Parts: sequence; C-alpha cells; structure tokens
Amino acid sequence: MQANLFEDTADPGFHEDHVLVDASLREFPRAFVRAECVQLLNALLETTPWQQDTLRIAGREIAVPRLQCWMGDPDSRYGYSGIQLEPVAWSDAVLRVRRQIHRLSGAEFNSVLLNYYRNGQDSVAWHADDEAELGPNPVIASVSFGAERALQLRHKTRQDLPRYKLLLRDGSLLLMGNTLQDKWMHQIPKVKGLIDPRVNLTFRTIY
Repeated sequence: MQANLFEDTADPGFHEDHVLVDASLREFPRAFVRAECVQLLNALLETTPWQQDTLRIAGREIAVPRLQCWMGDPDSRYGYSGIQLEPVAWSDAVLRVRRQIHRLSGAEFNSVLLNYYRNGQDSVAWHADDEAELGPNPVIASVSFGAERALQLRHKTRQDLPRYKLLLRDGSLLLMGNTLQDKWMHQIPKVKGLIDPRVNLTFRTIY
C-alpha cells in the first residue's frame, strides 16, 4: 500500500541525467502517475490504428517484430529502412502525452512513432534515428507504458566503450539529444517469458 501511494504522489518533474561519451539522456522516471499509466495504456491499445509493416532484407519480406503507427501533423511524412509512413491524425490520448512532455521539458514535437510490443518476443534491432528529415542532432522524447523493457546503447565507432543499459519503466519519459543519434545506436532486445504488453511513443520533429 505504501509503495503504491508513493508512486501516485511522486513528482513527475523529478529527473536524472545520464551522461555518455558524445551524448546525453535525461530520464523522468515518473512522468505519469500510476493511474494515468493505466488509463493511457488502455486508450492507446484500443484507439490506435496499429499495423504491422514489412522490411525487405536480402530479397525477402520480413514482418517488423512489433506493431506500429505513425501519427502527427499532415505534412510530417517519415520513412526508415524502406518503409514509408503517412501520418494519421493525432488521437486524444497521444495529445495528452505530448502536453505532459511539453510541461516537463518545454520541447515541442510535430509527430510520433508508436510501437506496440505485444510480449517479450516483440523487439527492435540495433539502429539510430538519424534520418535526414529529422535534421542534425535531433531531440527525441521516448515515453513508455506497460511492461518494463531494457534499452541498450552502444557507440557507433568506439568499440572500447561499454554498452549502456537503461530500464524503461511504466510512465517514464526519456529525452534523447546532444548527438546521441549521430554517435550511438540503440535496441530493445527480446525478453524470454514476458507476456505483458508495452506501448512506446517516440516523439520527433520532422523538417
């Protein structure tokens, strides 16, 4: 009972800075209180028009191991790894999340990629969000609801640097900036035995 009470009254503005070589991360571990997390997770699962895209690798079409939705302003078209995404209109739940990000960080975004990890077998491989339409050194805000998953990071060129791991908690906000996408790659690996879902929203600015 005491733990739940603490979670519901925690300061959403509390944050911790993670300083990496050539990059920085700012984590708000309780950007959303527990009651909001439950409401928003359910709303996102029920109202988002999820789809499963495919990648063409070595001449074969491979299903992306998660469901996705690209949402944003009408002119915020986006593409990665041969996938072209047209934005759907902002939902009330996503606008609510975006407003909280602005309150906590002052950052403004015109688009978001939503990823639905149905269980521990859904994942995202090593990559960097460094597409040209994001501009140089983009700031990306990552919000997580549902099951806790590990974010792993590795430097693109410095093999002597250890990998960095950060647990993305339910209701957390992670701001990624300061050349992170230019210098580092990241992934969400599979988790054996995990059956709980997770929804992640990565807010971006398309130029």
